[in-house]
Amino acid sequence: MNTSAASHGAASTLTAAPLSALIQRLFDEADATSPMDLPEVAAMPRDEHERLMRSTTEYLDFYGRLKDMPLAVSRETGILLYQLARSTGARSIVEFGTSFGISTLHLAAALRDNGGGRLISSEFEPSKVERARANLAAGGLADLVEIREGDALRTFAADLPEWIDLVLLDGAKALYPQVLDLLEPRLRPGALIVADNADYSPDYLQRVRSPQRGYLSVPFGDDVELSMRLG
Repeated sequence: MNTSAASHGAASTLTAAPLSALIQRLFDEADATSPMDLPEVAAMPRDEHERLMRSTTEYLDFYGRLKDMPLAVSRETGILLYQLARSTGARSIVEFGTSFGISTLHLAAALRDNGGGRLISSEFEPSKVERARANLAAGGLADLVEIREGDALRTFAADLPEWIDLVLLDGAKALYPQVLDLLEPRLRPGALIVADNADYSPDYLQRVRSPQRGYLSVPFGDDVELSMRLG
């Protein structure tokens, strides 16, 4: 039985205690930090930063430098994720890039309010996996989420659900096409894909913006690409 606040008509899991206060605190903490606070990042030439963001071979080292950074979605994107998952009745969600679990909390809240389901998330940085699991426990959503530790090109290579309703791509941007390769056979017709900062992956955008390749896609806000798998 769904015992969320939403089942009593009071509020959604997202806007009720304990999750609402937890998410507010996590966003406040994220706002107080920036990758530019790290000397090695602040001193990096812009063209080198751009190159690393687009690299398919140096992402582990680059993102390893950011292991203490939340790298969170925006507040607006978090709400969008909840709305998309909730309104489509999603029960099977895959997330690339857990970080501290802020986006994971939004998606898991929608699963709770949809009556249950499973969210598989992947994060290669062990310290972030630990923090995300603690945040999910604090939010009362740990039972809905499996965080796979390691490179998503390996963690998503096996044991995926039979079908996937919703995908969030928010890890190493250059890997979006390769991650989509792994997930695409399991995407149900009408499945949604939310890609954060997809402008760093032009190959990905070219793919999902092509109806001939089975997608309908549109930029959403300043930093999100929202795509639908066609039937």
